[in-house]
Amino acid sequence: MTGSASTPPRIRQWQVQLTLFEHEGATHARAVLHGDSPTPIEAAGDSTRGPNDSDVPEIGDEVAVARALRRLADRLLDTAAGDIEEVTGEHDVTLRPL
Repeated sequence: MTGSASTPPRIRQWQVQLTLFEHEGATHARAVLHGDSPTPIEAAGDSTRGPNDSDVPEIGDEVAVARALRRLADRLLDTAAGDIEEVTGEHDVTLRPL
């Protein structure tokens, strides 16, 4: 009986750095993905408190960070599609949703 040689799992650690700036009811979040690529991927998100909203900075933080992370995810998917096009020579690659 022949056994199949399996490759060991690849384990890497990527980090997302989040920076938040709040001033007068507006929050700006910047997300930076540091991965295997020498160039980090960056995205930003903002939130603004309405004139009748209570002053709860945590909510502004959550909204701004969620928007930044959503945009970061979209940029990462765009990067992956571009990499697939480069490796395969295909054009207009669309990644299917899971």
